[in-house]
Amino acid sequence: MNTQQIIQSVQEYRERLLADPYRPGYHFAIPGDCGIPGDPNGAFFADGRYHLMYLYRNSTTNGFHWGHLSSIDLLHWRHHKDALTTYEGDGGCFSGGAFVDDDGTAYLTFWKFAAVDPAKDRSGIAMACSRPPYEDWERMEPIAINGTEWGILELEKDGVIDYIGNADPSNIWKMNGYYYMQTGNLCVLNKYGRAEDSPERLRGDWTDLFRSKDLRHWEYVHRFYKNPHIGEDWPDATEDDMCPSFLPLPDRAQDGQFTDKWLQLFIAHNKGAQYYVGTLDGNAETFTPEQHGRMSWRDNACFAPEALVDNRNRQVAWFWLLDNVKDDFARFGWSGVYSLPRALWLENGVLHQAPVSEIERQQYNPQSWTGDLPAVLPVKNGTSFRLTVKYGAEITEPCGMAVRCGETEETRIYVDPAAGKLVMDTTDSGAEGWKIREEAPFVLEAGEPLTLDIFVDASVVEVFANERQAICRRVYPDAASTGVKIIGTAPERADAWEMMPTNLY
Repeated sequence: MNTQQIIQSVQEYRERLLADPYRPGYHFAIPGDCGIPGDPNGAFFADGRYHLMYLYRNSTTNGFHWGHLSSIDLLHWRHHKDALTTYEGDGGCFSGGAFVDDDGTAYLTFWKFAAVDPAKDRSGIAMACSRPPYEDWERMEPIAINGTEWGILELEKDGVIDYIGNADPSNIWKMNGYYYMQTGNLCVLNKYGRAEDSPERLRGDWTDLFRSKDLRHWEYVHRFYKNPHIGEDWPDATEDDMCPSFLPLPDRAQDGQFTDKWLQLFIAHNKGAQYYVGTLDGNAETFTPEQHGRMSWRDNACFAPEALVDNRNRQVAWFWLLDNVKDDFARFGWSGVYSLPRALWLENGVLHQAPVSEIERQQYNPQSWTGDLPAVLPVKNGTSFRLTVKYGAEITEPCGMAVRCGETEETRIYVDPAAGKLVMDTTDSGAEGWKIREEAPFVLEAGEPLTLDIFVDASVVEVFANERQAICRRVYPDAASTGVKIIGTAPERADAWEMMPTNLY
């Protein structure tokens, strides 16, 4: 293919994506190729710049790569060459994390596919490193944690075999002279923990902890945490712990102080993204979960968390939205969408979450309504907007908004105070997509007013309630379904903005 043909192909591909009514504008969409799986990975902040990796299947190598982007505002991204690719004939890699050491060297941890020569490595945990400006990544040798088989490490102690998870490593943290890293347990659970008579130790969620003095030689420590099952909706025996992210929790959305609590973000493959809030013991080797919560409640649409801490003491996280339509890459030429970057913090003992403040820079064409609001809000752009609606302190009946409304289609978002639920109902959201009524626990305190912060972006709908609960899903309405309607009690005030796209195409 000559230069002119390449240019023409790029132009045609870009225009195809720009014309796609389901491709978001300001929620990150994988810039090219097949984002299945499409986990966000390897996020870190260094030298004033945010770095984010994204897992995708490369059509040229047919292997799994990590694309690499960087940004100064968490919204507009500069593309770099892939950080991780297939290596010495293997199939590439799955998920992992990132860490920046005191000298500025950045490290990626990842679950790699087995080498062509299995005597060299057996699909364990590998690492790569880079120095500023983090353009070129060097594979580190030897492999950090070799495996016994795909995702499993067998260790013998006192004549007893123990099965250690050897998949989806976490980010690294550094304390008391050691580097620490968790590994996920899906493969052990699948092989040894699914039967009803499986040993209790091998059922349910856990991670395994490794430590190192030099980032090259790693030793197994023990299980990192034990699920105490102190709530009725804590993970059950069918749920794994993969894609773990482990970072300290600040006390404000930004510019606060770190608390003594840590946040373990993770997925269960069958039930989606969730978290523990808890305490790390003094020697940094045991985590005690004290609270549990979910980001998906009826399926696993919100998936694969990845987080970082920046210079404003923010913990910022992304989630892969898994509820894409069948064969979307073959049909549309792209796949892979993330939630907005969320700030996560602990306030009054409760996990709070909200879109990062930078999102306000994308707002334009403001509209406001107060007093006697119309039943149908004349929002200027019904496919790309932010809408905040505010209610008084005595909400007793279900209330909220329906978006992407057409003759037979709508996506309903509302709070049911009697049931203590935040609801997103996508059963009438279009001809395609996952049809479900998702309900997240959300209880209004006595006298507490309600604010719903709603983001609509082509096929993405994301809502935050009082910065204490959030639901994010994908919907596939007809292009003409652009209406916005009030559900139940009208709000006292509504504000809307069009949203400037951040994706290049």
